[in-house]
Amino acid sequence: MIRLSLRTGVLTLAASFIVSGLATAAPADGDTSKPVTFSTDVAPIFQAKCQECHQPNSIAPMSLITYQDARPWARSIKERVATRQMPPWHIDRSVGVQKFKNDMSLSDDQVDTIVRWVDGGALQGDPKDLPPPRPLVTDNEWKAVRDGYGPPDLIVRSSEYTMPAEHQDVWYRPMSEIPLTEPRWVKMVEIRPTSLKARKIIHHSIAHLVLKDDPDSVNTLTATGPRRGPGNDPDAIVNSRPQLMEWAIGKGYDLYRPGTGKLMLPGETITWDQHIHAVGEEITGGSEIGIWLYKKGEEPKKRSYLVGFTGIDRAKMLDIPPNSMAMTEGFTVLKENALIENFQPHFHLRGKSMQVEAILPDGSRQVLSYVGNFNFNWMTNYIYDDDAAPLLPKGTVVHVSAWYDNTKANKNNPDPDQWVGFGDRTVDEMAHAWMNVTYFNDEEYKALQAERKAKSAKATNTDEKQQ
Repeated sequence: MIRLSLRTGVLTLAASFIVSGLATAAPADGDTSKPVTFSTDVAPIFQAKCQECHQPNSIAPMSLITYQDARPWARSIKERVATRQMPPWHIDRSVGVQKFKNDMSLSDDQVDTIVRWVDGGALQGDPKDLPPPRPLVTDNEWKAVRDGYGPPDLIVRSSEYTMPAEHQDVWYRPMSEIPLTEPRWVKMVEIRPTSLKARKIIHHSIAHLVLKDDPDSVNTLTATGPRRGPGNDPDAIVNSRPQLMEWAIGKGYDLYRPGTGKLMLPGETITWDQHIHAVGEEITGGSEIGIWLYKKGEEPKKRSYLVGFTGIDRAKMLDIPPNSMAMTEGFTVLKENALIENFQPHFHLRGKSMQVEAILPDGSRQVLSYVGNFNFNWMTNYIYDDDAAPLLPKGTVVHVSAWYDNTKANKNNPDPDQWVGFGDRTVDEMAHAWMNVTYFNDEEYKALQAERKAKSAKATNTDEKQQ
């Protein structure tokens, strides 16, 4: 099979044997005589990586709880896991950071097991070999609770909007009070629609923090060049609303690096920016944000800033002709040493691929992350491991490259015959990389570099001794 590779910035042809190669790969233990069955081999994988969504009344199109649920979808399951569309973990495994705190991807062995199960006839096996069933999700759960972080300390809820069955896109921007009586530091946040049904109409939701008296909450250490219009007022910082979190379809939580967080003060409020679209039935819904706090006495020393690194040169804007591919790029300068905590690519329906690259002050380049098969239905947030998170010197340029597919080959494309420009509607397009950033002065930066070097040397020595 031939696929298009976009990572280098040009269209190139590359041989790809994803499905056929995996279908004939030998199992890790070398035992090709033992049949792969649902009960013994596949059900544990589905439990660990798939059933969160693939269960009755959840967001997936089918359940994968029982053999009877899964068997009719066997060929489709093979195609989706072999091409790594599912689970929705679309980070390229050949370039950039590969260690994440929230990795939901299948291992090569797990993919191989599923492929061999399908190719072997999708056998059930002995139901007695099934693992104990996991509890079903019966409510609009917090993903952080599912992952073992416990319930949020605060929940701030927006008012709700009733979206008709057929209607233009709506941007709903209510305000909510934060029930705090003293300053508190935030270590994790998660936005979710207010109900399972509301998940159908909320495209994205941003919680902005309306400050009381805390200008340090505003990120001032990135630059994208001169801007035109009233937003260029140097005193506008007093009216700034830093972003507490951005949520979009399929995203989980933002977990800040240890020792970092966001400060909230009594009297501050949240203003919401909720993009709501019609789905063919009348639905009432809004958003709510769960807030996990640091314990008193364990407050962090550093602030985490949510930055939307642009993938579009605003001077050139965005022009995607009908039935065509297109590419844009954006550049942002880091004015201070920085650590990048996560990567969440954000497009609309024509988004295809996104690469984030660091152009270092010495002119060298380092690819941080690349997603080559973006899926509009899954705005996955990739949270870097603490020791793998990119640590960049001041003066680094964060270069975001974005590719778009406005052809009929794009299954999400509502109309390839339409011209597409920049805009907030779902049928418009945009491109930015949401990243939480922590800044360090020169002394702190050198200390972090030394700490990482020491850990790397220790790990190398341990590996050599084990060999």
